Amino acid sequence: MTSAQNVTGTRSILSTLEEVRVQVAAVAGLSQRTLAIYTQDLEPQLYDHDPFLDAVKRLVLARSYARVRVLIADPMRAIRDGNRFVAMARRLTSYIDMRNVAKELRNNPAAFIIADDKALVYRLQASRWDGIAELNDPPIARKYLAYFDEVWHASESDLEYRAQLRG
Repeated sequence: MTSAQNVTGTRSILSTLEEVRVQVAAVAGLSQRTLAIYTQDLEPQLYDHDPFLDAVKRLVLARSYARVRVLIADPMRAIRDGNRFVAMARRLTSYIDMRNVAKELRNNPAAFIIADDKALVYRLQASRWDGIAELNDPPIARKYLAYFDEVWHASESDLEYRAQLRG
């Protein structure tokens, strides 16, 4: 296992699953208000692991105003494979909201998670582990959050998916 290369005090270059997994949990743990997750299929290698799940649970149970928004390009895998994050979303529907990415916007192959408007893990290609983790860069985080919000507003909540999500 390699260690993420620290480029600045808060930025690291990532190249392995373990590095990305550690940084995704770290970013989730930094959140005080919101998490925004853009994913192709709610990657179980990242979002179905205890450190991430514990960070999300701490966020939403400690703050009544906390929100987790998830945009998923292909949610059927997460539903079919029984992802624990999906199970958590079923129990915490007041805090965790999931939407399918609008069909016309599914051409972005990236994956990212943003905590509040300051920290993120970003991978240009969701199919690869290469990426960056930035734990304190509000301008960069806000740039990706603006994109997330644009896609979020263009992507309606899928009623069939939400029914499956609720069980």
